[in-house]
Amino acid sequence: MTEKTANYTPEQVQQMLDGYSKGVPVESIAATLGKSVRSVVAKLSREGVYRKKEYVTKTGETVVSKEELADKIGALCELSEPEISSLTKANKTALQKVLQKLSLIV
Repeated sequence: MTEKTANYTPEQVQQMLDGYSKGVPVESIAATLGKSVRSVVAKLSREGVYRKKEYVTKTGETVVSKEELADKIGALCELSEPEISSLTKANKTALQKVLQKLSLIV
């Protein structure tokens, strides 16, 4: 039976956790430890502390998919699943405007 070697020493794990909790970017932690970014992310995930990057629009709002917009419109208009599915083919800006107007009415 082969013995599994540790990829990180306890000191490296502590250094990683300390840096991450202070807001040090994962890329910097990886460079300091001589590890890949994916390896550091995986280790932070196993340690239960990693939070994936939240993507936002140019205006700073949370990104919403066309499917989510269509689902919200469908719920407000009591549409069937095929009708909701067909909404996802519409322009995202148009879906946002329709949802905004419907939200004012309801």
